[in-house]
Amino acid sequence: MFVRTQRLTLRPGWIEDAPEIARAIGHEAVCAKLAQVPFPYTLEDARDYVASQQGVARPSLFMYAHDGGSVRLIGGIGIQQDAAGDHELGYWLTPDAWGRGYATEAGHAMVRMARDSLRLKRLVSGHFIDNPASGAVLRKLGFRPTGKIVPRHSRARGGEAACATFELDLCSGELADNDPRTKMAA
Repeated sequence: MFVRTQRLTLRPGWIEDAPEIARAIGHEAVCAKLAQVPFPYTLEDARDYVASQQGVARPSLFMYAHDGGSVRLIGGIGIQQDAAGDHELGYWLTPDAWGRGYATEAGHAMVRMARDSLRLKRLVSGHFIDNPASGAVLRKLGFRPTGKIVPRHSRARGGEAACATFELDLCSGELADNDPRTKMAA
């Protein structure tokens, strides 16, 4: 599955991408913002992750920016089913891509995919409370805070951290998407 927006191409990872994936995600500042990613993040971790991708029912795509003249890996985004059976949106960006709207752009594409292609009725997500930028992205995507702060394990941190939880009803009509950069290319 491939998705193209104005500035991004979202596609599955291939084994030959592993070195680039390890470099992009392998920053402590990135890994500490994620629940399931270890730090240090190694080439072997990247190879294992790419080999374990689950396909269309659990899309896991890498973000490639194609604005600025070159194509480069800047992050990842995916939807996985959590232990409670909910479908959870997760994403990450390499540090030099922070603050440029890429997570929001990719997020809009994934939310549309969840609703239109996967026919999901609801998504959940969350962010560690020391990462408010991720909460801002979730709000731009139309997620609503549940009002709950829960402990969540972080492999990179080696323990639990407080996580704010969010949800998005995909059946409630129009999704939040008024940015022309997020329109998928035909």
